[in-house]
Amino acid sequence: MTQATHPDDLLIIGGGIGGLTLALMLERAGLRPFVFEAAAEIKPIGVGINLLPHAMKELSALGLEAEIARRGIATREAAFFNRFGQLIYREPLGRAAGYDWPQISIHRGDLHLVLLKACRNALGPERVLTGWQCVKVEQDEAGAIAHFVETASGKSLPSQRGRAAVGCDGIHSVLRKQFFPDEGEPHYTGINMWRGVTRWPPILSGATMTRAGWFNAAKLVIYPIRDGIDAEGRQLTNWLVEVATDKYKPRRDWNRPGRLEDFIGIVEDWHFDWLDAPAFFRAADVILEYPMVDQEPLPRWSFGRATLLGDAAHPMVPRGSNGAGQAILDCRALAECLTTHKDDAVAALRDYEARRRIAAANVVLTNRKNPPDAILREVYERTGDKPFARIEDVISAAELQALSDRYKRVAGYDKAALAAKG
Repeated sequence: MTQATHPDDLLIIGGGIGGLTLALMLERAGLRPFVFEAAAEIKPIGVGINLLPHAMKELSALGLEAEIARRGIATREAAFFNRFGQLIYREPLGRAAGYDWPQISIHRGDLHLVLLKACRNALGPERVLTGWQCVKVEQDEAGAIAHFVETASGKSLPSQRGRAAVGCDGIHSVLRKQFFPDEGEPHYTGINMWRGVTRWPPILSGATMTRAGWFNAAKLVIYPIRDGIDAEGRQLTNWLVEVATDKYKPRRDWNRPGRLEDFIGIVEDWHFDWLDAPAFFRAADVILEYPMVDQEPLPRWSFGRATLLGDAAHPMVPRGSNGAGQAILDCRALAECLTTHKDDAVAALRDYEARRRIAAANVVLTNRKNPPDAILREVYERTGDKPFARIEDVISAAELQALSDRYKRVAGYDKAALAAKG
């Protein structure tokens, strides 16, 4: 028997990373969240995700750091290479860089299950419902009313009333389409991406976020997400291959299968002393394909007692570990605003939008022009895509650090600023 919502409940539409994190934050603040997920069963799908210190700060405050760290890998360093395997720049990450919180790389499915278990324990299983597909949200002066159908059958389910409704329903958000029915097509960045996981011996330190090359040939991103997965001591290693691709139809499906033959020829001769790239990709357990697309920032997120969060509010290219990270920052801001305005949900959602909309839009737009690996672009352009004798003859260490630090400030995980927030 489904528990009926109460007028004081907060209706969370979507049980992904954003929706579950928000539910935990609201419950901890003494509020009454209810999660409605369209999938009939929440399963561990997808590939890797990287949780930066600003995201781990919030998840640690929820008491989840130990379990997340147990399932993932604490990333200790970033290493940047050109497509010839030459080291450009190396910097420490997470606690190794002096942050108070770690940077953890983990399988998205593992993170999702950690959050799901925590939600069911904190809220009770009756407050995390699966198979509930939201079709519309209405509102009146007293609250928000969400209308649902059963995902499997399409049959109507009881409408639910609460103080407010939050659309955490991802890139294909029903609430976003309701608010902006005439929104244009996704913005394609000119880059197509293949991603996957491979069981492989530790690369470099075994806790390195590795980036190599640039889009005009190919750019690789590689990092481990599970340690010691077999008797051989291999890791489950997440990877991305990004290639400049013109006139690509932006079909957005995180679980769309990809084909090795569509990109392997570009990296066929990428044999480095730290990685045999073609052998690594041929050993992949799974390959997925996704166009690097985002959406133009919205003029508003909140409409009375309904608002958007995470990918529903600000779809961005999966670059710089910002999809989940920015969603988690949304959760913190919204939880604080709903706590401050306990008796005025409309004011809470308005303040939440004021705190987060411009900041998230800046990340979306920065990812288009100056991504977190702009270091690779700078070296590619200065060398004319040729090997170098000494990196110091191409770019100074101070310039490299400045490029890295600039992105941290935009994305909200600059060390000094994060520490100052307490």
